[in-house]
Amino acid sequence: MNRWQKMYEEKLTTAEEAMKLINNGDQIVAPLGNGTPRGLGNALAELVKTGDYRDTRYFSGFNYNCPNLCTKEVMEKFHYEDGYSTPISRALTADAVGDFHPIKLSDCPRLIGDERKFNVVMMTVSPMDEHGFFSTGVFVDFAYPVAKRDYPKKIIVEVNKNYPKTHGNNHLHISEIDALIENDWKLFAVPAAAPNDKDKAIAALIAEQIPDEACIQLGIGGIPNAVGKMLESKKDLSVHSEIICDAMLDLYNKGVITSKKKTFMPNKWICTFIVGSQDLYDFVADNPLVESHPTDWVNDPRVIGLNDNLMSINSVLEIDLAGQCISESIGYSPYTGIGGQEDFVTGAWYSKGGKSFLTTYSTYRDKEGNLQSKIVPTVNGFVGISRWNSQYLVTEYGIAYIKGKTMSDRVKAVINIAHPDFRDWLLSEAKRMRFC
Repeated sequence: MNRWQKMYEEKLTTAEEAMKLINNGDQIVAPLGNGTPRGLGNALAELVKTGDYRDTRYFSGFNYNCPNLCTKEVMEKFHYEDGYSTPISRALTADAVGDFHPIKLSDCPRLIGDERKFNVVMMTVSPMDEHGFFSTGVFVDFAYPVAKRDYPKKIIVEVNKNYPKTHGNNHLHISEIDALIENDWKLFAVPAAAPNDKDKAIAALIAEQIPDEACIQLGIGGIPNAVGKMLESKKDLSVHSEIICDAMLDLYNKGVITSKKKTFMPNKWICTFIVGSQDLYDFVADNPLVESHPTDWVNDPRVIGLNDNLMSINSVLEIDLAGQCISESIGYSPYTGIGGQEDFVTGAWYSKGGKSFLTTYSTYRDKEGNLQSKIVPTVNGFVGISRWNSQYLVTEYGIAYIKGKTMSDRVKAVINIAHPDFRDWLLSEAKRMRFC
């Protein structure tokens, strides 16, 4: 047993014992998704039930790993801050039992670490190597850089043999850790969504705009999967994206993503987290091709812009005639989060030859089954992407480039991508409001 193994054994404990490090008034940060430690998260929920932790704050998001933290019984006894809502947390944050935190991914380390100085970091890590290092793996995001900030804090990790080790700036040393537990749960895998006809129509419009040798940013869902299919004829694509998804793996296996022509960090896929199938997790594990780094670097628009021909593709919930986009709410109720969307919209603008595509279906059905337009005169909710940042807006009916356009030109372009049944209404509203 070397000294790192000995230190490991000394710090190994149970989730319940690790919670003795938590005091009322602590500020706790955990990563997104699979980076949230299940055992520690559930133990925290049990701890909160037992006493007064109303001055304790917990910040995370994209929570599908620790549903016990998102019950009314627990949320009413401590301060839960949600940076990206899921069905697990959405209803309680909408009712203000939990607290929604509007925040960009690139801002998180500075705001949570430097300014608010969250003093407890809990995260999932891969097994320790012979040098005493753990990888924060497929969810580096904002918790890892907060852990590396130089001020007093407690770091508690959950070692999971199923958690992939990744390359990049994302490693913690055993000497930095206060306590650790072992818990070998299987990673939550997100099944690939099958593209529908609308997804395919949107993807075809976007694919026409993407050149060979482009660097792509994709998310997860039907539209990104459809875009991936439409890019199969392209050559020498590369990746700089907050998320690595299965669509990218498919393009790599078909020889489309080579990263040879990448202008910034060639021959590397750069990301801050990885979400998808078990095949994707197996692919990234200890793969030197893939590097995971913190959000304040990956999502920094100035870093993003170092990649020529950066193509950013994201979905929004609503678009208005000025080009304002709702990305994270339905009305004024939290639905998802801004994530890194605005970061990549800006980064694509900084990129030589870069383009940003914001996509939505033209319509939806309301609770009564009536057809409603997702293109509206003015948005009803919190603006995620401002009208001066929007570039390409895409629906199944077309693509509109509005960056730098006047209001009257924007109105014409946006109406042209609306569902035909709503175009006359949108034009009359635009005239009533003197947009054109």
